[in-house]
Amino acid sequence: MLSHARIWAAIDALAERYSMSPSGLARRAGLDSTAFNKSKRCSADGRPRWPSTESLAKIMQATGCGLPEMLALIEEGQAAAASRVPLIGFAQAGAGGFFDDAGFPVGHGWEMVDLPAATSEGAYALEVQGDSMLPLYRNGDLLIVDPAAAVRKGDRVVVKTRGGEVMAKILTKRGTRALELLSVNPEHGERAVPVEEVEWVARIVWASQ
Repeated sequence: MLSHARIWAAIDALAERYSMSPSGLARRAGLDSTAFNKSKRCSADGRPRWPSTESLAKIMQATGCGLPEMLALIEEGQAAAASRVPLIGFAQAGAGGFFDDAGFPVGHGWEMVDLPAATSEGAYALEVQGDSMLPLYRNGDLLIVDPAAAVRKGDRVVVKTRGGEVMAKILTKRGTRALELLSVNPEHGERAVPVEEVEWVARIVWASQ
């Protein structure tokens, strides 16, 4: 059975098979370079977006991939999409060029980690570095972040500012002017981050505690 996750995992696998990023595959097929970005795979309200049959036909033609090969990638892609995610350190997360404007990791060649449970398309792992998040998160813990998940009051989230700061917090209020955040470390108080300073915010859906 076809699914949103299988289709996108197959496109990623096809790009990797020909030593390209998803953006490179899109360009080679004559599509907009952002057509296969992870931020384009779900709408702002979390609904899945599917690639068109025309896009699939163009990437198959551009790579010489036949229909049987594409169907095989779709079948193989579900397990990989559900159980393996990119691993990124907090220091990398704060640097420029590792994420798109919706908080999805870009590029390829990431170290991958296996998870004990399925995750949605576009999820990734952030490795906690240092002791600033004690006692909730310790050095070396993995936080599974899902940029496509709806964010609500009370959720544990990762926030990246336009200045490059990356922090794990508890969202206490999401207003039109600012995000109000509570630190997971009791030594730090509440913090309000103006909306214009927020690059992205994504929900933590699992932690390796």
